[in-house]
Amino acid sequence: MSAAGEDLWVFGYGSLMWRPGFPFLERHIGRVHGYHRSLCVYSHYHRGTPEEPGLVLGLDRGGSCRGSTFRVAAARRDDTIAYLREREQVTSVYLERTASVTLDSGVAIRALVYIVDRTHPQYAGRLAPAEVVRLVRHGVGQSGVNPDYVRSTHAQLLELGVHDPVLSHVVGALEAAE
Repeated sequence: MSAAGEDLWVFGYGSLMWRPGFPFLERHIGRVHGYHRSLCVYSHYHRGTPEEPGLVLGLDRGGSCRGSTFRVAAARRDDTIAYLREREQVTSVYLERTASVTLDSGVAIRALVYIVDRTHPQYAGRLAPAEVVRLVRHGVGQSGVNPDYVRSTHAQLLELGVHDPVLSHVVGALEAAE
């Protein structure tokens, strides 16, 4: 993460791409290496409950991930970090880290990222495709219904020119069931 007094960069790979919730100066497509986007987090708050969990994205180790990278003015740095902690750390399933992100322009920056904590009880790991679809189909939480989250993320990725086969499969399965 950048030092206090410097602009802050934030990497989004899920709902932050289409609903950042904070003001930013610029947005770029970027790639983080060493992590991939995965529906690997049981959602007990935003898109489900402990009794009926939904399934949301996490950055899980291995591979790489393209997403949106936001530059936040230094004057808004502390407020943005506080907002992100309140949003992303409701159940502490994510670890707040910094990572090198390569923007599509080729410029490398350090950005704030939230990666999944594999030791957390909400870490789902790799689930069977049918179980992923079942959890997404039935998840409802404080931030809305789980299918909307997956559809919105998938649509944003398509706008960015990113193909995610897992999200494409889940969206196709949801549409086929309607």
